[in-house]
Amino acid sequence: MSRKVEFTALLVADMAAIAASALVFMRIQFADRFGLQGFQTPNTEVVYPVYAAVGLAVFWVVIFLFFGMYRERYASSRFDELVSLAKVVTFGVLILVFIIFIDTLRAGGSASFIFLYWGLVLGLTSVGRIAVRSIQKALILRGRGTHKALVVGWSDKVERIHEDLARYPAAGLQIVGAIRLGNKSGTPQEGSPNGEHQVEALPAMIDELDVQDVLIALGSDDHAELNEVLHLCDGKAVSLKIVPDFYSVIGGMSRTEHIYGLPLIEVLPVPMPAWEQSTKRLLDIGVALAVLVVLLPAWILIALSIRLSSSGGAIYRQRRVGRLGRSFTIYKFRTMHHNAEEHTGPVWAAEDDPRYTSVGRLLRKTRLDEIPQLFNVLKGDMSLVGPRPERPYFVQKLMDKIPLYNRRHRIKPGITGWAQVMWRYDSTLEDVRQKVKFDLFYIENMGLRMDFKILLRTITAVLTGGGR
Repeated sequence: MSRKVEFTALLVADMAAIAASALVFMRIQFADRFGLQGFQTPNTEVVYPVYAAVGLAVFWVVIFLFFGMYRERYASSRFDELVSLAKVVTFGVLILVFIIFIDTLRAGGSASFIFLYWGLVLGLTSVGRIAVRSIQKALILRGRGTHKALVVGWSDKVERIHEDLARYPAAGLQIVGAIRLGNKSGTPQEGSPNGEHQVEALPAMIDELDVQDVLIALGSDDHAELNEVLHLCDGKAVSLKIVPDFYSVIGGMSRTEHIYGLPLIEVLPVPMPAWEQSTKRLLDIGVALAVLVVLLPAWILIALSIRLSSSGGAIYRQRRVGRLGRSFTIYKFRTMHHNAEEHTGPVWAAEDDPRYTSVGRLLRKTRLDEIPQLFNVLKGDMSLVGPRPERPYFVQKLMDKIPLYNRRHRIKPGITGWAQVMWRYDSTLEDVRQKVKFDLFYIENMGLRMDFKILLRTITAVLTGGGR
């Protein structure tokens, strides 16, 4: 089934199960007062069963969304999903206890109704999810809803992967093409069942064949070949998986998966768990709204100062490259003279750039010129913390000169980042190389603690005028 159908099926199954568990719980717990017209529970107002069931269903869907229970779990273990579900349900029940039932708890009293509700929610949602996953698995076995995969590697290993996938149809991977590097000890003979291809054709084949997984069939000492494949796949919305004997090369950049008996290693997974990603997004939205609304008079004064001090609009718009290479329009308070690059073309800004206006120099120093990018954060194009987005003109040039530069596009760009608080302006290619190192370090170690650390350093830079 498609991703949209999978999400809809899980959502409907969960809401039905949660609503049913609420009605069953109330029927058992308040049997003498239960009725569609409403009933009185201890220390509460009149409760209407249908409304309560709908409200609890919405509550649980929000909890499940927050913890990533609706993220794609393609061909994953149903047991592992049930373990995750048990953890989330336990956390949700504890929240409900403290919000709704805390006043009804008595010292030495029975808390059996809490375990009753926990068991009903976990049991009924588990039944619904097992049903959805079983249907999904049955469709995969019939060749429907499979992931399109592209194999890159030595010819003998490519053949082995073909054989392994033929033995494990439940893995749901359909090989739609291959790039053969020849025999390990022989002359390279690139080719695939769909025609002759060089490894450089990998990005184009991913787009043309709508590939979702790239399977890397190399050996444990093929460092150069691995780096080439990783470089070519950077910025592409694909999952990279390799055979287990390459584990020693990639070390901490991977995690091992066993898809229905087929061992694979996922390369470069996002290190943040689902709940941290949800919290990061909520933090982005909360901070952006607070700063834009609370300090609105200050932003209006800054805009007026820009308009009065130099010709041109107060807001500067520019195309930048974001997550997975998608371009978007970024907003900033204008800090340079109107049409500053009309005669020079795209150039990097320097710390004492003569193109700055008098107001713009102050805005740049305090980083207040970045405030309009909070609208980009609200739109979802950017985050508060992440690699700084660059213009397409420079991205094309830097991709050819700096290895793994495009890996910065695996995550959303940010208003501030580890590279910005640790390094200076991009005035030379070497500056960019150093910033890329910091960006890659952030991507491999990103988390809420890292984000808070960067935000605190950024606030310090704004207050002390140490912007870079």
